[in-house]
Amino acid sequence: MPIQRFLNPAHTEIKYKQLRFLITDCPDDDLMTNYIDAYQKFGVTAVVRVCEQNYDKTPITNAGMKFYDLVFPDGTAPDTLVREKWVNIIKENIRENPNSCIAIHCVHGLGRSPVMVALALREAGMSKQDCIDLIKAKRRGSFNLRQLEFLQKYRPNHRLSVDKQTMCTLM
Repeated sequence: MPIQRFLNPAHTEIKYKQLRFLITDCPDDDLMTNYIDAYQKFGVTAVVRVCEQNYDKTPITNAGMKFYDLVFPDGTAPDTLVREKWVNIIKENIRENPNSCIAIHCVHGLGRSPVMVALALREAGMSKQDCIDLIKAKRRGSFNLRQLEFLQKYRPNHRLSVDKQTMCTLM
């Protein structure tokens, strides 16, 4: 693997309607400034960690970004409580920072993070196959079989849909 990979964080931007996400692998304390630089480049205002804690979040919050832990087991899909918190984080971010980006990461950025972004896209009105295809095209290796089965069965409540006439977020 090229040395450059270790100097610059791997990140993937996903956009849909009013939503912007940056999927990354897990930062570490030694390369945190590289991650913060990337977050700032993409206009990140909130960082969501869905894996176990393995770095100090203080540099992120000191850089002016909100930080959230929504941990759930590797290789699985989030439970109802995690999904609710995720939707609320997105709604709050849209209200406070309409054109900003939310960074989300798990260990490698291939399982839990893509699932969370797919859920947001579904809640915003994207079809299940389109959201899976979009994420897989931009971030190869995303999703395992269990996560794909979850996404196929997931029924969104359209909590992140936008009314085109008024451009208001429907709650």
